Amino acid sequence: MLRAGIVGLPNVGKSTLFNAVVANAKAQAANFPFCTIEPNVGIVAVPDDRLGELAQISDSAEIVPARVEFVDIAGLVKGASQGEGLGNQFLANIREVDAIVHVVRCFEDDDIIHVAGSIDPARDAEIINLELALADLSQLEKRLERVRKQARTSKEAQAEVAIIEKLLPVLNAGQTARQVDLTPEEDLIIKPLGLLTRKPVIYAANVSEDHLASGNEWVEKVRGIAATEAAQVVIVSAQVEAELVELPAEDRADFLESLGVEEGGLRSLIRATYDLLGLRTYFTTGPKETRAWTIKAGMVAPQAAGVIHTDFERGFIRAETIGYGDLVSVGSMGAAKEKGLLRSEGKEYVVKEGDVMLFRFNV
Repeated sequence: MLRAGIVGLPNVGKSTLFNAVVANAKAQAANFPFCTIEPNVGIVAVPDDRLGELAQISDSAEIVPARVEFVDIAGLVKGASQGEGLGNQFLANIREVDAIVHVVRCFEDDDIIHVAGSIDPARDAEIINLELALADLSQLEKRLERVRKQARTSKEAQAEVAIIEKLLPVLNAGQTARQVDLTPEEDLIIKPLGLLTRKPVIYAANVSEDHLASGNEWVEKVRGIAATEAAQVVIVSAQVEAELVELPAEDRADFLESLGVEEGGLRSLIRATYDLLGLRTYFTTGPKETRAWTIKAGMVAPQAAGVIHTDFERGFIRAETIGYGDLVSVGSMGAAKEKGLLRSEGKEYVVKEGDVMLFRFNV
């Protein structure tokens, strides 16, 4: 399951956003720093309208969406890399996630205290990024001491030394490890270190409901920061998300339309996270259930089958495959077969977004 950690300075709207997207989560949200100490965790269904269409075609008894785990990590402060504000504990929480949702405050509200006394998303983002970079810097310097000794006799250690020496100057300059080009092989070597600034980041610009559709000058500052890191920006409103939770499901679309937007923050965040991590969705469907499965882009059919069960990958014979759009257009698997739209794909087939698949395998 994908894990996304929500980070930011205190009082930027992290816990409010977390409560809203998780809907039933009970994370405390209050107007004082370090309101969140232990990370709150919530598992949410990935919204996907295609599931309902497929379930109707198959007359499925159950719909099982893909899921994302959101982790609400306590607000970081300047000095977190040296342990300020329980920083060491909070940084350890971030190491465990796949992607970071960095919430930046882009709204004014005299009733909500800002720890720095003013609204400045560029400054706020720099504080967080610098603390993460300093934590990575400290970790890599310690690691370098150990692996240099091993490098006398180990080629693997020599390779790691070379990568660390490539990363250190960038971190020393206050930049992030994301800004260093590494090969896939190099990435694998340092992956166990869980570098904070190597993790993919989505900046969530938290605005008032008046600026949800159009953004504002603070959002543009966030976009400027993200552009230097190849990060993504999503405009969200924790205030709007909290109001959406209170509305009946059938009224939410009208409420969002009245604000000039088509979707809420949850859909925007998940879509951006999937894009950032290069994730894709395929489906299985039948009378028992219609289910969404998450895979990495470029996976071939046996690997996709292995997401369901390792036996499916080991004993893979072929996959019966049809695109979601083709299946919906003809209305049934029977019609798809008659029209030659249901294909038989082998081990080299690269699974596409929205494929509907049935795997044949030997036990």
